[in-house]
Amino acid sequence: MSIALPSLPAGWSRTRVDRVATVNARIGWKALTAAEYQPDGYAFLSTPNIKGREIDFSNVNYISEFRYEESLELQLKPGDVLLAKDGNTLGIVNIIRDLPRPATVNGSIAVIRSTGVDPSYLRYVLASRVTQETINMLKGGMGVPHLFQWDINRLPIPLPPPEEQRRIADFLDAETARFEALISKRSRQIEGLAERELALIVDMLSGGGKSGKGKPTGWPWLPEIPAEWSVGPVYAYFSTELGKMLNAERASGPDQRPYLRNANVHWYTIETDDLATMDFSADEVSRYSVRQGDLLVCEGGAGVAEAAVWDGRLHECYFQKSLHRVRRAGPVPVEWLMYWLRLAKACGVFEAEGNIATIPHLTGEQLRQYRIPIPIDGDSLVKRTGEEIARLTSIRTKLRQAQTLLAERRQALITAAVTGQIDVSTASGRGIGE
Repeated sequence: MSIALPSLPAGWSRTRVDRVATVNARIGWKALTAAEYQPDGYAFLSTPNIKGREIDFSNVNYISEFRYEESLELQLKPGDVLLAKDGNTLGIVNIIRDLPRPATVNGSIAVIRSTGVDPSYLRYVLASRVTQETINMLKGGMGVPHLFQWDINRLPIPLPPPEEQRRIADFLDAETARFEALISKRSRQIEGLAERELALIVDMLSGGGKSGKGKPTGWPWLPEIPAEWSVGPVYAYFSTELGKMLNAERASGPDQRPYLRNANVHWYTIETDDLATMDFSADEVSRYSVRQGDLLVCEGGAGVAEAAVWDGRLHECYFQKSLHRVRRAGPVPVEWLMYWLRLAKACGVFEAEGNIATIPHLTGEQLRQYRIPIPIDGDSLVKRTGEEIARLTSIRTKLRQAQTLLAERRQALITAAVTGQIDVSTASGRGIGE
């Protein structure tokens, strides 16, 4: 099963990976465990090492010579094409251009070694839309995405004459570098906005630039607040509730109602396009409902502690156990806590206190016991800061959209070049611009 190649130019042929390359990968590795990693030795690449434009040999695990020698076919050489074949990174592809030290790969990467095709050209074919869409079709329906060696061997390859392969690869090396420079520029701009956002939050939580002698907090990441403010626990100013635990009948009960989960909540925004439904009893309807102005905080996962305020866009909505609902119960607005969580996570507070384990987790008791600065006029501070953060968020969204568009154009150019839809000798600069 694969996406059909388009009509190819005269002089080109159609083949597949196993006719122009060898594919090797490991299933497990003779009981190797992380306990065997060494401070130095033979580089042991994993998928994070192949995600960038160039392969990262600086942040790798190391194994012994004995382990390295166990799999001769996976000892890397310049020109080897690496393809991620497992998990969320499935389909990522890169090439060994230089080998600063002996290296091999873990079980999530396939090593594709050319026998009858230019390696750089092969790398771009595997990165093209034709191949990536084929990979997406092959992984469909799997609990853990996986690409079998049998499937990799049968991936289709458009094959121009050798000199054209080299010309296409050289063209794409130059043009994709230009795309990636623009994408990196957008990334730096986004990072700058994030720094500005955190500076605004620090300013707000420190009193909005008020002068005079302050009160020390003992927190290195927020050392001082106005003298007239206090510090108190979350439970004294907000009510908190953890959502309903999922049940096996959630998709078939008689009283289905939409609910939010941690995948719906991101900093300052809540997505409702893919809400699931679950049965809620009469007493649960009141306990687990959300209303306009409620703060929802992620209880676990990669987005732990991310928070956003519910805007009441749905007539009724509820929340599940992966979220905390926080309601105002005093003079402090929920947005104040949201911004405090944003700064605390950025400053590594949860990690320092041991709350972020192998699976990130923020319990209800931890959330209630956190001590936060208590302002005199939190509403006005939140309003002023929120308006500026909303402006920064809008700019950041546009920059991310620009990154997505650049990535799409880059892949479209790769696809057009490796399928002969453009003449690379006259296509320099196509689709690239500020």
